[in-house]
Amino acid sequence: MNPEAFKNLNASQLEAVKHIDGAMLILAGAGSGKTKTLTTRLAYLIDEVGIPAGATLTLTFTNKAASEMRERAFKLIENNTNHPPLLCTFHRFGLLFLKFHIHHLGRENNFIVIDSDDKKKILKTFDKSLPVNTIESQISWMKNALISVEDAKSSAKDRHQRQIAQIYGDYVAFLEEKNMVDFDDLLALSYKILDANPPLAQEISNRYQYIMVDEYQDTNYLQYQLLQKLCTTHQNLCVVGDDDQSIYGWRGADISNILEFKDNFKDVKIIKLEENYRSSTQILNVANHLISHNTKRLGKELQSIKGDGKEITLYYSNDETEESNKISNKIKNLLQNGTNPNEIAILFRLNALSRSIEEGLNRAKIPYKLIGAMRFYERAEIKDILSYLRFIINPNDDFSLSRIINKPKRGIGKTTQEKIFQTAQALGISAYEAFKSDQLGSILSAKNHQTLGEFFATIHDLQDYLAISPLKFLEEFITSIDLIASVDNSNESIDRVSNIEEFYGMFRDYFIQSPMNSLQDFLNDLSLSTDADTSSDGVISCMSVHSAKGLEFKIVFITGFEEGFFPLIRDQSDIEEERRLGYVAFTRAKDELYISYVRSRFYKGKRTELEKSRFLQEAKLLTNKKETSGGLDFKNKDFKKGDLVTHKIFGTGRIEGIEGSGQNAKLTINFGGLQRDILASFVQKTDG
Repeated sequence: MNPEAFKNLNASQLEAVKHIDGAMLILAGAGSGKTKTLTTRLAYLIDEVGIPAGATLTLTFTNKAASEMRERAFKLIENNTNHPPLLCTFHRFGLLFLKFHIHHLGRENNFIVIDSDDKKKILKTFDKSLPVNTIESQISWMKNALISVEDAKSSAKDRHQRQIAQIYGDYVAFLEEKNMVDFDDLLALSYKILDANPPLAQEISNRYQYIMVDEYQDTNYLQYQLLQKLCTTHQNLCVVGDDDQSIYGWRGADISNILEFKDNFKDVKIIKLEENYRSSTQILNVANHLISHNTKRLGKELQSIKGDGKEITLYYSNDETEESNKISNKIKNLLQNGTNPNEIAILFRLNALSRSIEEGLNRAKIPYKLIGAMRFYERAEIKDILSYLRFIINPNDDFSLSRIINKPKRGIGKTTQEKIFQTAQALGISAYEAFKSDQLGSILSAKNHQTLGEFFATIHDLQDYLAISPLKFLEEFITSIDLIASVDNSNESIDRVSNIEEFYGMFRDYFIQSPMNSLQDFLNDLSLSTDADTSSDGVISCMSVHSAKGLEFKIVFITGFEEGFFPLIRDQSDIEEERRLGYVAFTRAKDELYISYVRSRFYKGKRTELEKSRFLQEAKLLTNKKETSGGLDFKNKDFKKGDLVTHKIFGTGRIEGIEGSGQNAKLTINFGGLQRDILASFVQKTDG
């Protein structure tokens, strides 16, 4: 291990790196160098202590984070053997585990991982009376709470719960029959196997003697239970997290996992990383002030290594249009002065607030990317290709066949499709098997029979090319399944063709870099991709605070700091989690932070008068902070007739009339006989 690696560590980081045996909680504040600490500790265990690399397991939440950590760790590790350390996401670990052990459930390891879009389409086939999003979230919650179908049915207390439990059972049975797994199954089935096989749990625990977990505050009940199984034979679990950044309660993250870590494991060592290398003192001060109002926290205070920077700027506007114009004008000025657009982000608590921001950026002709929009792999044209690839792997996959049987159009209409699949289902076999055994002859016209036969023959040919090489297969696929030619001539056609070509290029790159991988490996890797893995080069980033978690920008704008929006006030709202969201939002900024609030917003069909967020007061942002509307600093919000004011161009004048209130009030001012109408934010009171 390179000894220089230790020179860049502070005392707390070094202490964490050199801790070897036993449970440890590294309480790492935002920007405190947690990734450096984790990767250095991994290198220390392997190169200095002599732990076999294959005996370590490091888990995180996104592919992007895993990739960055892997790259940084491998640069530090000198004892790089043929068995490198396993550093991946929780769900990739589950995927790898199931590849080797799903046979314990009586299933084959050639399963396909489906995404949320596939999941919704399957669920719609069981029940159309309930919103599919409701069904999906309920089933996901039950899987992550380790509630089996049997438990769900036995504990159902009313008709609605019995209906959900029945759909849950039908859905699980469908996945098992088609040998599919969804995202939640990657961990739920892994836990199920380990729980039912104590000797296997001991074997896996002995294999991974040293386990590290990043972003531990984001773990849910299932992930906690899985970690307990992985620690069956030891307590060498090092978790890194920040209780003040636990913001995913709505999707199952359980803050008690980190708050009670010291009680759940033996002789826990706790180390706090409080030195922040990202943000200025001013930014950290407001973050510390805000989060100090929470009671459910272990307690720490970030200290800036960078020192003082720019004061935080408050924008107060009359409405969302004025707000978006101010932000856009400021960004335009920043860009004109050489700021890289990649270094600027606009954050909001609710996605609905993005509309006015987008309109303002469009008016100012500022390029931006809305993070969290439809993922590339969920676009219709990409789903078509993925369905083809799945069907080529498994011709008995009726779910994929139903999507592509008439794409591109080959004259097999909706009624004929329904007859094909209904007949196959009645026979208890796949549509492909029904065709092969000549069971569809009575329902197919001669033309459709020939068309379907030619289609299946093409699939067979593509399977043969795939056996030669994935790259040869792609050439033939593009030629024989001409999806580009089938794109309709719509306003979106250029984007759709570009997306298809982008996918083909990515396919080539994947198999050039990983020639030994299979097509199934490719599909499973795609299924693990997330929004956080996308980039936004050359444009402003606009995103929710949740999407911004783990990111950092030189300049950050936060909109919607009003009661009801930030904090969000709903029946299920948790004010402490709202504060943690504010803390996360503040600490995304490295150098400059702009916080915006308005007098009123048009939301859900009506204009609503709003109060400024309580967080402004709690973060001490209303004390000696700069509040502006784009002109002079606004320090005197209330004016009255007769006040003397100063304007930077017209000099001193006296107010003769006032229309409106606040900084957007229109003041009629007499400047030595010259009468002008001036916005209140462009003048200041003066003594006289």
